[in-house]
Amino acid sequence: MKNFSMLLLSVFFFSCQQKENKSAPVPTSDPIITKKQVKENKQVGDTIYMDFKNEKGLFIAEGVIDSIHSRVYVKFKNEDSGNLKANIIPTTGKGNIRFNQIISPDNASDGPFGMDLNIALQQKGNYIIVIGHSQMADNPYWGKFRVEMESKKE
Repeated sequence: MKNFSMLLLSVFFFSCQQKENKSAPVPTSDPIITKKQVKENKQVGDTIYMDFKNEKGLFIAEGVIDSIHSRVYVKFKNEDSGNLKANIIPTTGKGNIRFNQIISPDNASDGPFGMDLNIALQQKGNYIIVIGHSQMADNPYWGKFRVEMESKKE
């Protein structure tokens, strides 16, 4: 009898300690608010993929050159032959950073260039632009920069 009363008493205590799980019902008529996704070109590892143009028709991206990624590769697709104008804007204003090379879809390359690039694109396809510091100058650039590119049809 003593064991039975102890069992009953423990069941009573455990049942009193259980909390009710009452949550307010979620109204189904509330609209779900979604944020408008902004399409932007981002650096992933050592590569910037230029996939999106802004409202002015420019490809714009921010990149970083550091001791791990001493070169940054900008990849973009050219749909029509025309001219490419591009420039690099370091966050510090000046620095030893430049367009080292441009590689066309047939793997032909040209360069080096400066912080500004103005070149005719004769082929359709995927291009790669290599950004880095000049090996002939002192003080390699480490830090953030901005790349702006504009492709105009002929």
